Amino acid sequence: MTTTQPSTQFIAAYLTDLRSQLAPITLTEREEILREITAHIRDSVEMGTPIETVLARLGTPAQLAAEYRDGQLIRAASRSVSPILLLRATLRLATKGITGIIVFFAAIFGYAFGVGLFITGILKAIFPAYTGVWVVGGHLVASGTQGYKPQPPMHEILGWWYLPIALFVGAGLTMLTTLAIRNFLRLSQRVQRSL
Repeated sequence: MTTTQPSTQFIAAYLTDLRSQLAPITLTEREEILREITAHIRDSVEMGTPIETVLARLGTPAQLAAEYRDGQLIRAASRSVSPILLLRATLRLATKGITGIIVFFAAIFGYAFGVGLFITGILKAIFPAYTGVWVVGGHLVASGTQGYKPQPPMHEILGWWYLPIALFVGAGLTMLTTLAIRNFLRLSQRVQRSL
């Protein structure tokens, strides 16, 4: 009886700490996680694994809670179209490996280029003489919105076509970036579950 009591207190202390570490997660999800962890601990101990080994495998409450919070963020982002949420999730994955780093920087580039191109499309309507694609002697020398009015021999080749092209390509690139990140996040969830 004396060995069971300290083990029970040890488990209770672990679960109490885990509950506090899971505070950012909704109450329903937090309680589900605690039921799952409690059942895992109980089943492992009943199979003869020492409680210290079970808890060591789970990691500290802070580590375990961080894994659950990361999983929740990735699940939410994989269903979202919010660039902020998607970037937060890819940034979280970037802390876990080189693939996450590559995806994070690809996302930054895709969003920056797509949104930038979309904005220059809007600026074409406001500053038509300063926005476009300029060439000299058949070579591209500038594109987008310039801080100066380009002078001959530079000439703008798209004219007003720049506006719909920039809007369409900018919006399309932003949507493609969003879809690619969501697919990557879903794939990372499947890989994580299979491990």
